[in-house]
Amino acid sequence: MTRIIFLGPPGAGKGTQAKILADHWGVPHISTGDILREAIKEQTPLGVKAKSYVDSGQLVPDLLVQDMVEERLQRADTTSGWILDGFPRTVSQAAFLDNLLQKINLDGVMVINLDVPDDVVVGRLLERGRKDDSEEIIRHRLEVYRSETTPLIDYYRDRKQLIVIDGNKSPQSVTSNLKDLIVSC
Repeated sequence: MTRIIFLGPPGAGKGTQAKILADHWGVPHISTGDILREAIKEQTPLGVKAKSYVDSGQLVPDLLVQDMVEERLQRADTTSGWILDGFPRTVSQAAFLDNLLQKINLDGVMVINLDVPDDVVVGRLLERGRKDDSEEIIRHRLEVYRSETTPLIDYYRDRKQLIVIDGNKSPQSVTSNLKDLIVSC
C-alpha cells in the first residue's frame, strides 16, 4: 500500500513526482490546492466556508484545511493508498495528520523530502517564466519555506519517518530512485 507525504521547497519537483507515482500505482495524488479548488467548485459545506476566505484574499485557516484533508482521505479511492503534496506544511498540521491516521487506522506512511539546492530551485522557477517570479521573490519564498519547514523535517526525522532524496537530478532519475525506494520498503 502506497501512502506518501512529499516535502520539499517550491520547484523541487514534488507535484511532478507525485503525479507520476500516483499514476504508476493507481492511487490519488492529493494536493491541498486541488482539494480547495474542488470543494469550492462543488460548493461543499467546507468549500463554501473556504470560498469566503479566498474571495476576501485571506489564507484559508489551518482548521478548515485540516477538515478538508480529513474528508478527502476518507474517500473510497484512498483505500489502496495516496500521495500527499503540500500537506502538512507545519508541525501542528503534521500532528493533526498523525492523529487522523491513527483514528482511521492507517500506518506505514512514508515521508519523502526532495532535497534541492536553493540556486537550482531559483533557476527552475525562473525557467517557468511566471511574471510574479523574480529571483528576489523566489529567494524570499525559500526563506519562508525553510523557516516553516525545518521544524517539520525535524519532526519526521525524530520519528524516523523521513527519507531524503536528492532532487537535483533529472526528473526521470528521481522517479526511478523513488520507485526503487518505495518498492523496497
